[in-house]
Amino acid sequence: MKSILGIGNALTDILAVLPDDSFLKEYHLPKGSMQHVDMATGDRIWNALKPLGVKYVAGGSAANTITCTSIFGMPSSFIGKIGDDELGNLFKSDQEQYGVKSTLLKGTHSSGRSMVFVSGANAERTFAVYLGAALELVPDDLKPEYFEGYDYFHIEGYLVQNQFLIRRAVEMAKAAGCIISIDMASYNVVESNYAFLHDIVDHYVDIVFANETESKAFTGISDAHEALVEISKHCQIAIVKVGKDGSWVRSGDEEYFIEAWPAKAVDATGAGDTYAAGFLYAHSLDMPLKVCGEIGSIIAAKVVEVVGTKIDIPRWRDAKQEIRELIAANSK
Repeated sequence: MKSILGIGNALTDILAVLPDDSFLKEYHLPKGSMQHVDMATGDRIWNALKPLGVKYVAGGSAANTITCTSIFGMPSSFIGKIGDDELGNLFKSDQEQYGVKSTLLKGTHSSGRSMVFVSGANAERTFAVYLGAALELVPDDLKPEYFEGYDYFHIEGYLVQNQFLIRRAVEMAKAAGCIISIDMASYNVVESNYAFLHDIVDHYVDIVFANETESKAFTGISDAHEALVEISKHCQIAIVKVGKDGSWVRSGDEEYFIEAWPAKAVDATGAGDTYAAGFLYAHSLDMPLKVCGEIGSIIAAKVVEVVGTKIDIPRWRDAKQEIRELIAANSK
């Protein structure tokens, strides 16, 4: 089976479900955004969260994707940086548990954490992120041998703010012959790294994952389908996810709208990460473009039924059965 390597912020998700948006307003966190905070602000928010009840889960966008591809059976690896502390050990043991072969370098700061606030009828997510040791990952940490032997290289968009690191990474991945994918991650990340993202997508990236707001930030086009068409001019495969309505996938002139798989959604955290995992897994099996999107949709539907980014065993079992049937139907 083809293999995949991911790079991203090694973070522990601290998940809180909010009754309303008052907490977000108090800490000046725009709903649906991803905001970086310093250690002092992060500690203040964290102390305020504790009485609300929280859930700890090893996370980070690319790490979530790579964990899922490993569960699918793809040889999967991850590059990141953690602190020498409890959260770093939690992250490391979580990846080991799911069979991910990790290169986790040690930083001098404490391990990064992503405080995830789920609010509103649509379970919209807002992030306050203290990157800590994850931010210490630098170009000189990367070695060509880290990339050798992998078929895919997956980047989380949150990391593109470290532009020199990402440029070195895509150069090494391209030299190693990897198919390169990127998840745009957040509209404000796209806006603040607009020129850089366009440059690396044009010159290195093969597969782009974006949602509606990210695709608008990247193209300046508010209509999701029109944005998809524009993105597809810059890469081999473009995917624009439209939440509970489904997703668009396009390669050249081939295009499909993928209905969202039925689900009883309680938390959208991790839906995009798992969609990417399903899509890349199907792509590694040389499945048709439409089937890649459908498999992404199947697995995304499972994660929105649980709080956090970890799908439980019964739902994984159901997803794998549904995916096997879909692959079998398209392999005849």
